[in-house]
Amino acid sequence: MSFLTQAFVLSNVRTLSRPEILSRLEDALFSIRETAGASSYPREAADYLEEWAADERGWLRKYYPVDSDLPHFDITPATEKVIEWISSLEERAFIGTSSRLLTIFDLLRQMAEGSETDPEVRIRELERRRSAIDAEIARVREGRLELMDETALRERFLLVEATARALLSDFRAVEQNFRHLDREVRERIATWERGKGELLQEVFGERDAISDSDQGRSFRAFWDFLMSASRQEELTTLLEKVFSLKAVERLRPDRRLLRIHYDWLEAGEMAQRTVARLSEQLRRFLDEAVWLENRRIMEIVKNIEKKALALRGEIGDRTVATLEDSRVTLGLPLDRPIYRPPVKTQIPDRPLLPGESDASAETLFSQIFVDRGRLERQVDRLLSERSPVSLSEIVERFPLTRGLAELVVYLVIASERPETVVDELREEGIFWQDKEGVRREARLARILFFRR
Repeated sequence: MSFLTQAFVLSNVRTLSRPEILSRLEDALFSIRETAGASSYPREAADYLEEWAADERGWLRKYYPVDSDLPHFDITPATEKVIEWISSLEERAFIGTSSRLLTIFDLLRQMAEGSETDPEVRIRELERRRSAIDAEIARVREGRLELMDETALRERFLLVEATARALLSDFRAVEQNFRHLDREVRERIATWERGKGELLQEVFGERDAISDSDQGRSFRAFWDFLMSASRQEELTTLLEKVFSLKAVERLRPDRRLLRIHYDWLEAGEMAQRTVARLSEQLRRFLDEAVWLENRRIMEIVKNIEKKALALRGEIGDRTVATLEDSRVTLGLPLDRPIYRPPVKTQIPDRPLLPGESDASAETLFSQIFVDRGRLERQVDRLLSERSPVSLSEIVERFPLTRGLAELVVYLVIASERPETVVDELREEGIFWQDKEGVRREARLARILFFRR
């Protein structure tokens, strides 16, 4: 338990490959044997790792990612719950109550205001809040600043740290639910004997039930909030500012908390990949079902042919079957149109003489060329200022000069960069003006460029 806590929970690590976790486990075993003796934990690190990931234990989840042939490991939600429970039994030197009380008041106020249907009551509450803000602005202008003491800062930071780590645990639980659904779908496909439509109706009904549940709606709202570039930039700025406070520095916090939102992104993306694997399994089931049906039809046809060959010469004058209208429609050669050779254009061989014409030659030089290097430099320039940057923000900063052709080159750059994320749940518009001054718009899924 101490090793899994150090390797996954405290370090905010979502998954570890087999070489990485073996190396860490060997170091942990070496440290234990140095103090407790060589007879402590005498087995190899690989033996312990396989035992923890076995079905009868289920402390670790062993799986193969799509882009890797190495097994990866992650703790299961049940293991994480046990770790949280054991950690809660420890005697804590500092227990913060003020920040939790303020959080409760804030949540209750949001619930009361969010469910209020009377406009007058909402207006009075907003006016009261505006009066309080105006009074605070007046005190600040007079030089009376109300600052938090170090105790309040440390208390709130510890609450933020615990909540941020708990979010990764929530992601594991959400992903576990989708994995259970994927496993159930595979089992049903293996034992299904009725029609395809009934199976798809049941599967999509359960998936919609998960997506429409409180957990599913909360996950979608969290994912939409996290995919906002402005929110990510604001979160990065707030984390850097808080970590620079003297009161927080005395706590010696884990610096990896500064990139916790990227860990959230990685964990959320793994949950999205689990849903994608579910869709891939359904598509494979449909393809296999069609292939099996075609194979069954061919087997029936071959059985008919074998029976016909076996009865050849034994039927005599008996009527075996009656076919209605067994005539064959013939296409006679003379009914088809006669071939007509194409007319060959005669070009006289005459010398070309210089002449004069009033026609414009601009069309010969109006070829469209898009400088890909320039577009990549524009993307890197914005990424040097902030990360991530959406495609619509890039086009707003650097308008399209070549129209749709330049937009297509941006899409090619996004497809070749591994740091690019496509948010298919949100849509954005790309605007430009053509040569005639007409405003054009393209609607496509939101594309985010991240810093390399």
